[in-house]
Amino acid sequence: MLNRVVITGLGPITPIGVGRDAFWEALCAGRSGIRNVEDVVDLAGIDVKIGGPVDAFDPLDYVEAKKARRLDRSTQFALAATRLALQDAAIDLSSCDLERFGVVTGTGIGGMETFTENLITLLEKGPRRVNPFFVPSMMPNAISGEISIEHGMKGPNFGVVSACASGTHAIGLAAKLIQSGDLDCAIAGGAEAVLLPITYAGFARMGAVSKRNDAPQRASRPFDKNRDGFVMGEGAGLLVLESYEHARARGARIYASLDGFGMSADASHITSPVETGEGAAQAMAMALRSAGLTSADVDYINAHGTSTPPNDRVETNAIKLALGERARQIKISSTKSQIGHLLGAAGGVEAIATVLSMTHGIIPATLNLETADPDCDLDYTPVTAKQAIRVALSNSFGFGGQNACLLFQTLQQRD
Repeated sequence: MLNRVVITGLGPITPIGVGRDAFWEALCAGRSGIRNVEDVVDLAGIDVKIGGPVDAFDPLDYVEAKKARRLDRSTQFALAATRLALQDAAIDLSSCDLERFGVVTGTGIGGMETFTENLITLLEKGPRRVNPFFVPSMMPNAISGEISIEHGMKGPNFGVVSACASGTHAIGLAAKLIQSGDLDCAIAGGAEAVLLPITYAGFARMGAVSKRNDAPQRASRPFDKNRDGFVMGEGAGLLVLESYEHARARGARIYASLDGFGMSADASHITSPVETGEGAAQAMAMALRSAGLTSADVDYINAHGTSTPPNDRVETNAIKLALGERARQIKISSTKSQIGHLLGAAGGVEAIATVLSMTHGIIPATLNLETADPDCDLDYTPVTAKQAIRVALSNSFGFGGQNACLLFQTLQQRD
């Protein structure tokens, strides 16, 4: 019999707030974290000037100065998010079997800031000036490795790289390790810090990002007819996962159970999703099957909802394909309308948003949904809604055609 997996700790680092309460308050208030970022990124010659930076963050609040200096910003975010999640879970690590405490983290790119800084150093000053910490700071699995070292967690430890599905894949895979009995607990989620000239230039050349520079807070507009691309953000979202028995034994507060996980591949195109939404629908259907539920049980979907013309149309098709007529009765929203697209960290932060929506019975609105798109004809929650949520899905889809979906339930629903 599979172990039941529950969520006991939440650690968001986002453009609208750091920590559970600040993040949730800003979500419900409809605040946007999107602004002109030319004060922190050199965007000369690039026709995109907006993003979602984490302004309210000082790594020295979470990591000692000597260590912080050798870490990439993405890892700094992850260590901070882990500390917040562990505090939120009120878990005493000294009483845990740390050989059964794992770390699974996702990132779309890894230490891109470290990479670009050292490449510039190499070209301008020569190889002997490259930082000796370059490789261990840049590698994508540095995030999970540093968390493990910081807290002495000796269970399975690895990084997941599947573009914008990375954080969701990490959470789902960590849950599987707990379900199978290999772990009691895990830290899982994603982190990303790529507000850099090279990434702006690359996404701008693709035509994937919004150029609504004159109205930053209105730029991320998932499912709106006039959407023109996503807005890059940065941050991290890490969660504490435990087996139900472990959480119950220590008297933990439980937010929700994580009972379903689905993943699939489009096997079609390196960036464009399949128009019918078949791959994404397969991931959602798999999440439902693994939880032993049907579309009739779903109350809410935290959508991938990037604000690009193809993604929102295809995700709409996928939801209809996976859930049938029930799709028109389900509340859907996109957290990205407020924080932008955090790439590999998106799944972690959006899982936290989903769990908090279930906890409070509130669905924060999809901002900037002003003009209906006939291709996006479901209920995307343009106004914050109060609603009991027993079962929720959280979607993430990435370049490479990689799709992932998590299914959360309230304990009352599962019981």
